[in-house]
Amino acid sequence: MHLIKSPAEPSAKSLKERSQIPATRRWVVKVGSALLTADGKGIDNVAIAGWVKQIAALRAVGVEVVLVSSGAVAEGMSRLGWAERPTSIHDLQAAAAVGQMGLVQTWESCFQEHGLHTAQILLTHDDLSDRKRYLNSRSALLSLLALGVVPVVNENDTVVTDEIRFGDNDTLGALVTNLVEAEVLVILTDQKGMFDSDPRGNSEAKLISQARAFDRSLEGMASGTSGGLGRGGMATKVKAAQLAARSGAATVIVGGRERAVLERVFAAEDLGTLLVADKALFAARKQWLAGHLQMRGELVLDDGAVRALRDETVSLLPVGVAAVSGAFSRGEMVLCVDSKGERVACGLVNYDSSESKRIVGVASSEIETLLGYVDEPELIHRDNMVVY
Repeated sequence: MHLIKSPAEPSAKSLKERSQIPATRRWVVKVGSALLTADGKGIDNVAIAGWVKQIAALRAVGVEVVLVSSGAVAEGMSRLGWAERPTSIHDLQAAAAVGQMGLVQTWESCFQEHGLHTAQILLTHDDLSDRKRYLNSRSALLSLLALGVVPVVNENDTVVTDEIRFGDNDTLGALVTNLVEAEVLVILTDQKGMFDSDPRGNSEAKLISQARAFDRSLEGMASGTSGGLGRGGMATKVKAAQLAARSGAATVIVGGRERAVLERVFAAEDLGTLLVADKALFAARKQWLAGHLQMRGELVLDDGAVRALRDETVSLLPVGVAAVSGAFSRGEMVLCVDSKGERVACGLVNYDSSESKRIVGVASSEIETLLGYVDEPELIHRDNMVVY
């Protein structure tokens, strides 16, 4: 598929001929802080203008684009004359508020040169963990895309706290990819892609051209460190690719400073690292459940329950739970782990933590005797659960 093709031309090929990705109609493009601010020197207007020109070219051939833009805190630091990223949450919020002004103005003015409107979308984890707000966010984004507008999404750093933040914009990009059902997530970074070891310490490190998003060996190769401007690292990009893969999307991790990078990726050039979806797709509700990053408690399952959840389409009954930890209310998200602490599933629990502790290990028929009532026979219903 090439930029000069008509969008009406069907293609059985993928985004890249080296993989099998559905013909692309919608992208999410995430740009990191170091790229946007020239490593902290201030907003890089020339670089932004270049990416905008490429996004406009994608729009011209029928590809809808949602832009996830980091850089608010970094730009605020530059405007305030701060050399180091602050650690105080209030200083970070202040920097984000100052920097967001310049960031949005730059994107808007660059897109206007190509006759494209933009819209600012600021999200928090609560916006995507609440089902109603999740659907409202989805509807707003899809409406903007239908109108030919380029949404510019960022985490609402001005009000967010550590307890409710996404953690990094790679994760936000993946969740937005699920939200709008994009086929491709492109993560523009200050590295050429993902290497089999850290190229900063190993001159023999090799670029990984393509891999499966859920290949466990990737996590060992990825470095969890980041620069002083952002919160992410290569490990967060791998996790983002795994999140995006839940809706069937492929992720391309590629150097944002590469010449015409978006056009070359679209033209199927072997550039950066392509991580492809290799598991069955999650249904829309399951994608929403999987996007919950904040777990309110933990259930330790016995071996029989672990096997049942992984091998059969069943709900989690109290009899299969060995222990409960954390303080949670009915309807909140809890993590299910095996006896070794490995993640098995997550889901919306039917009983609060105190009630759950009283009924663990017992048959569902005994719930009413122990609690004085029975709401549901399951601790977590299969429809409200995601098995990893």
